[in-house]
This record gives sequence, structure tokens and C-alpha cells, in this order.
Amino acid sequence: MILMNNFNEALQALYDHVGFKDDWVVYPVDDRTEMFWEIIPEKESIFTGDHVEHIKYATAIDQFNSDGGYYEDELYTQRFYDKWVYRGEELTMIFVDTKTDGMKYFAFFSNDKEIKQGE
Repeated sequence: MILMNNFNEALQALYDHVGFKDDWVVYPVDDRTEMFWEIIPEKESIFTGDHVEHIKYATAIDQFNSDGGYYEDELYTQRFYDKWVYRGEELTMIFVDTKTDGMKYFAFFSNDKEIKQGE
């Protein structure tokens, strides 16, 4: 069917762009390309107490810089892959765990909306 073919080709183009080769486990794609984002170094998980990396993101820069108007997910480490952040020229794909209803995603962010503290 043409629709499924188009879907599979588009998904493969996203994977190719960031250099990702799918293996045993794949997750739904979440388009976060309109979000400002930053990878936060290890901090304590409110769920497990472990120290893990987080991804902070928001739709507007003032929300991103606010005291709580943003979203935050944990970076998800998957044993079938040797890394969890895949950077392409325009997009970055990050494995995220929302800690809500067991949902994990391959979240795609636009590189031009990445916030790099200290730069």
C-alpha cells in the first residue's frame, strides 16, 4: 500500500539523517522540532533516586527559562543500543522515558533550537 510505503520511507529517512540503525526495540517517533531543548547532565530521578540525564524542553524560550513552565523527561538507556542520543546535521533523536504510562519515545528535536548553557 502506498501510504505505508511512504510512512516507512519517511521513517527510514529520519533514521538515516541521525545515523540510527534500528534493532530489537523501536519506539514511536515524537516530533518535538518546535521545542527549545537542552540535555541536563545527571541529576536525581524523582522516580528511582538514581542519577540520570534528563531532557528539558518547552514550546517558548520564556517557558524554557521559567521556574516550571517546561517539560522534562529522563533519557532512556536501552540495552540493545550503545548510545541514546543521535545527532544529525539538522535534527537530533533522543531516547526519552516520560515516566507516564510506560511511554518511551524516539523524540526528534531541531538542532537550531538546542539551548547550550554557558555558550
